Amino acid sequence: MQIDTKHEKEIESFDRMLSLMEQVRKECPWDKSQTNDTLRTLTIEEMYELSEAILQKNDTEIKKELGDVLMHVVFYSLIANEKKEFDIKDVMDSLSEKLIRRHPHVFQKDKNYTAEEVSKNWERIKLKEGNRSTMSGVPNGLPSLIKAYRIQDKARGIGFDWDNVDDVWRKVEEEIGELKQELTKKDNKKNIENEFGDVLFSLINYSRFIDVNPDTALEHTNKKFISRFKYIEQKAKQQGKPLQDMTLQEMDSLWNEAKAIEKDE
Repeated sequence: MQIDTKHEKEIESFDRMLSLMEQVRKECPWDKSQTNDTLRTLTIEEMYELSEAILQKNDTEIKKELGDVLMHVVFYSLIANEKKEFDIKDVMDSLSEKLIRRHPHVFQKDKNYTAEEVSKNWERIKLKEGNRSTMSGVPNGLPSLIKAYRIQDKARGIGFDWDNVDDVWRKVEEEIGELKQELTKKDNKKNIENEFGDVLFSLINYSRFIDVNPDTALEHTNKKFISRFKYIEQKAKQQGKPLQDMTLQEMDSLWNEAKAIEKDE
């Protein structure tokens, strides 16, 4: 197979990066001391930094963070190679085989699939590969909100889903009603917690039907709250008044000022 000039340059860049990683693994005391266990939390941190860059739509930072993630992929492969388990070539070969296996509509021209059909076929193929359950593809370590979204997406992939958005919203209202009912009872914290969880789960489910990623939406709201709260702190400082001495009405007035500024920007 002939490789075009562009891919030759990409291979050259990857080989250079791999050589550099091998060198620092051998010669840097910190890098030599790293194991899968010590790298794990750092990898999680890198993924959150990539997520932050994506939310900010900052392509320069996305490029940098992707480089950090790639470095971790290579790092784990170097560690595995030292143990005679696998190397980066095995990682890439495994990925290539998976891409071909899970995209018969692309590589075997099986049929013209819609995006929805591709998703469902993907889950069927994964089950054939030996996954004991559709849910086994959802990592236990995911944050709860993202995990709920993925659970529902996995269920949708095999056809276990609502038919229309109105039914989904009625389910949200039903769950809110059940929560309100439990709130009227005494010494009922466990049931309240369960019903509150059901409300959150149903809202996350609804988000799929209106094409909103709940994690992204909540993160935008978090940032908005922080920005407005910092505005209140700044104004309180300018007024020479400790924030804790302000009334709720005063803080709410400043909050509304911050909202108005956001609309003008």
